[in-house]
Amino acid sequence: MIQLGTSTRGAFSRERDVREAYSAHSGELYGFAVRSLGDSGLAEEAVQETFVRAWRAGDRFDPKIGSLRTWLFAILRNVVIDLGRARAVRPSVAEGGVEPAVEPLDEALQAWQMEEAMRRLGEDHRRVLVETYYRGRPYAEVATELGVPEGTVKSRVYYGLRALRVVLEEMGYED
Repeated sequence: MIQLGTSTRGAFSRERDVREAYSAHSGELYGFAVRSLGDSGLAEEAVQETFVRAWRAGDRFDPKIGSLRTWLFAILRNVVIDLGRARAVRPSVAEGGVEPAVEPLDEALQAWQMEEAMRRLGEDHRRVLVETYYRGRPYAEVATELGVPEGTVKSRVYYGLRALRVVLEEMGYED
């Protein structure tokens, strides 16, 4: 059994805790995800998303209530449901393409680093970046939703990306 952190709460407050939990449970989580989703690539994504969500909610883990393994499986179950629903509404990707080999833990840690960098941006910049870049929404649609001119959205994206680069550099990220 893994002893995470020094307190009973906040199991994912340190990178070492995440690595230990990943080493201990990712294989079992992956097996469950493959059986549930029937797709190894999607299963990898599900495990990564599980650890991202666990890291975000790490302060809510309480070993007095249940084990880390049980908590991670509960998160994975929700991720599998979300991915299954998303897959049902999206057309399938063409088969036969070769996906690059990426270490799942490294990818998850990069996602956590990006999330932290985004958190450090101002609300206006963060919102337009999330809506236009991550969700792929058109500038005009976002502008209408925010009640600002389309040019303002474009400007916020431009300055938001510049600010994001500065934040990432301050965090030690190099491209």
